[in-house]
Amino acid sequence: MKDKLVTPSYCFILAANFLLYFGFWLIVPVLPFYLSEEFSADNSTIGIILSCYTVAALCIRPFSGYLLDSFARKPLYLVAYFVFMCIFTGYIFASTLAVFIMFRIIHGISFGTVTVGGNTVVIDIMPSSRRGEGLGYYGLSNNIAMAVGPMSGLFLHDAGMSYTTIFCCALGSCIAGFCCATLVKAPYKPPVKRDPISLDRFILLKGLPAGFGLLMLSIPYGMTTNYVAMYAKQIGLDVSTGLFFTFMAAGMAISRIFSGKIVDRGKVTQVIAAGLYIVIVSFFALSGCVYIIQWNPDACVFVFFGVALMLGVGFGIMFPAYNTLFVNLAPNNQRGTATSTYLTSWDVGIGIGMLAGGYISDISTFDKAYLFGACLTIVSTIYFNWKVTPHYQKNKLR
Repeated sequence: MKDKLVTPSYCFILAANFLLYFGFWLIVPVLPFYLSEEFSADNSTIGIILSCYTVAALCIRPFSGYLLDSFARKPLYLVAYFVFMCIFTGYIFASTLAVFIMFRIIHGISFGTVTVGGNTVVIDIMPSSRRGEGLGYYGLSNNIAMAVGPMSGLFLHDAGMSYTTIFCCALGSCIAGFCCATLVKAPYKPPVKRDPISLDRFILLKGLPAGFGLLMLSIPYGMTTNYVAMYAKQIGLDVSTGLFFTFMAAGMAISRIFSGKIVDRGKVTQVIAAGLYIVIVSFFALSGCVYIIQWNPDACVFVFFGVALMLGVGFGIMFPAYNTLFVNLAPNNQRGTATSTYLTSWDVGIGIGMLAGGYISDISTFDKAYLFGACLTIVSTIYFNWKVTPHYQKNKLR
């Protein structure tokens, strides 16, 4: 019973996480169309506006990690969740681009806090001996949301539903998720006395090498999640791009079933390395779709969705392993800092990916953006094997 993973609180936080990410993913592929159709924004402007969200999230994450390590975690988690939920109402009434950007920034701040809070609370309520497995299932709730969220958003958009309707659906999802979050019973964590403020209270310094490798990896991921629908339209691929996210999430779900257990056996760096090789091939294939469709449109459809599945497998393998890697480098009283460093590294790359994807597609095409991202994954893999793995083996605490 001591190592029991599935408890009511664990189930509630999985549901809360799924519903939060469903609301998030519901509008992700729709926003580029919204900004283009409602505000006549070009691709570069869209990239800048979308990246505001990520920049805001990464700016707040080091501070949220510090607060979560210093005070009771659940109240902070609930406050951030509530703010995140309310901002969808703001989108409905945003009448100008400036107002929309303001709400987008606030949304990013709340997202940066609630995701660090959720990741930290779930670590607190699960047995340490099953952390890799538990984080795998927790991440799987994100993946399921990623399977149905973008597909639902694009379906509503293609069916002619108004953007107000789409934002209301996202709001309803987060209201239900907030109710689930309030039912989580997290262990009481009294405020702790902190040493004088220093950099390592906000950033896990031992995690910086891994963070840099993760940053490079997340750049092409950010390009994919935000622009893959526009890429398919640009090359003339006549498919439901919402299914891309479904296949991607299916790949993540498949990999989560076994990757977490392998991580719990201590094979953290080996699991990440395996995922990296899969992702390299996938991004090169994605950039090559522009040429494959000219040769055989049916083959291009097969490759396009095959890439989605393999990206899901690759990233699904790496997510719980990378999260465990950061946690294993930190003492128990810096779990929040470790989690925020992990997520901040990811968000920096996502933000760069949004900006780079919009900029490169404006001066060239989306396939060149994905080719650039594929090359970055090679650099990330070399760096991980050369720098991150030896550093982790030398400095891990558990």
